[in-house]
Amino acid sequence: MPVLRIYGKSMTPTLNEGEIVVSVKGSDFSRGSVVGLYVGNKLLVKRVIAGPGQWVNIARDGTVTVDGKELKEPYLTEKAYGDVNIDLPYQVPDGRYFVMGDHRSTSQDSRNLTVGCIAEEQIVGRIVFRIWPLKRLGPITD
Repeated sequence: MPVLRIYGKSMTPTLNEGEIVVSVKGSDFSRGSVVGLYVGNKLLVKRVIAGPGQWVNIARDGTVTVDGKELKEPYLTEKAYGDVNIDLPYQVPDGRYFVMGDHRSTSQDSRNLTVGCIAEEQIVGRIVFRIWPLKRLGPITD
């Protein structure tokens, strides 16, 4: 059960800089799961948006659709198109996952080829519980 410290603002308001979370190793994650992952030598935390073979599209207002259905994203405080340099709509390659941060205007994620789609072996685990600060102690919901 890796313990991770959150750096940056790409997952606000769900996770804030300085918070400490617990993750569970394994492949028990699905759309909406918050996961820790490695990109190069950097550990990032993002939300799974789509899996292998699914089609992702993002409207200019930041609305995300997967396989033509709009995602319900109650964890967002604002939508944003963000830093997109992939051709949309985009089909997630086999064995890969499309991930995005919850603070869409600042997050570097699968919308940009710098991060791209994530292979399962890059995923450290699903973030399940916040242990610090104590006033926000509790589970991280999908």
